[in-house]
Amino acid sequence: MSAGALDRSVRSVVLRQGLSVGVATGAYGVSFGALAVAAGLDVWQAMALSALMFTGGSQFAFVGIVAGGMSAAPAAIAASSMLGIRNGLYALELTQLLGVRGLRRLAAAHLTIDESTAVAMGQRDVRAARLGFWVTGASVYLLWNAMTLVGTLLGNAIGDPRTWGLDAAACAAFTALLWPRLRSREAVGIAAAAAVVAVAVSPTLPPGIPVVVAALTALLAGRAPRRPPT
Repeated sequence: MSAGALDRSVRSVVLRQGLSVGVATGAYGVSFGALAVAAGLDVWQAMALSALMFTGGSQFAFVGIVAGGMSAAPAAIAASSMLGIRNGLYALELTQLLGVRGLRRLAAAHLTIDESTAVAMGQRDVRAARLGFWVTGASVYLLWNAMTLVGTLLGNAIGDPRTWGLDAAACAAFTALLWPRLRSREAVGIAAAAAVVAVAVSPTLPPGIPVVVAALTALLAGRAPRRPPT
């Protein structure tokens, strides 16, 4: 990666990536708002979760505990813990890349999520990576909180978010980010292996955990020793 001046065309591409991911992910916040009020939370409680916790998986897990009682607590706590560990690993990867200090470091920690990490790590230039991180993190944060408010106010009137395709929007955005990176057989093979593992374990593991398992699969596959060419 280079730390030189960022080309205008590169900047434009990064901005489009960050904002599109922000819109796709933030839109799904409406489902959290609707589920939160259905579980018994008021508007301010739901908004506080989105503003302060700001980890979608953990927020849904919390709402699951509220709605299902203590019987749902073990699975929800396990899912939240694993998701928290995942964000911690992201932070280790991004610390040197972002090079932030003071209050900006606190802001960066709060915005370290799947989406901001994916856009940042998908860039080849240091400045592009930093721009992608901040644009994506900020856009997701603002839209997630705005749509949480919409969800709490409309409640069940909006119906099932899956009807509108909001459950697939974030996945589609990630696929769009991943696709240009699959330029070799090795990359395609690793992505396919991770996808197969995620699908295989999804029926038996709590929500959010299959993503972690798939990431570990990709990591192990990427670090596996290569046979020298013959």
